[in-house]
Amino acid sequence: MAGNGYELAQRTMAKLVKYHGQASQSGDWIFFVDEMYAPTCVYTCEYAGTMTVAAHGIDQIKSTHYGRDMAHGWEGWTFPYMGTYVNDRGQGITHWMNRGPGKREDGSYFETPGVSFMDFDKNGQIARQLDMFDLAHQMHLCDELEAAGLLSDALKENWVQAMKQKLFDMLS
Repeated sequence: MAGNGYELAQRTMAKLVKYHGQASQSGDWIFFVDEMYAPTCVYTCEYAGTMTVAAHGIDQIKSTHYGRDMAHGWEGWTFPYMGTYVNDRGQGITHWMNRGPGKREDGSYFETPGVSFMDFDKNGQIARQLDMFDLAHQMHLCDELEAAGLLSDALKENWVQAMKQKLFDMLS
């Protein structure tokens, strides 16, 4: 699928990067979902073997990954892209950061890396997406944010404590 599939994937990923930049500014993580994701898309996020969240279709994507999750403690977080890559079959890979609010004393960001794997349909919409990141480093990042007074109570209560318990249970 080199050629058209490759070019279509490149254009789609460029739009996604643009829309994520706009969402980072506005805090609205829903506005682009209907355009970017196929109606039957499966969007999966693996949480280090502790839990899998799979949204089937754009309504679930809007109510989980970009809705519920972004509106309950993740306010002020951004997810900037470090790079996008397309293989010769027109599949995409994105390298992004989970970037928390504020900066460290040395001026560096509070952030940990993540990666997404994407398949696209013939219309240039995301047909399947798998997000992965290092959950242990994400928990450490949240500890750093809490020590700096930048971790929201909602994120700590709704996500951090539960995920730490899931990691503990899995490893015990």
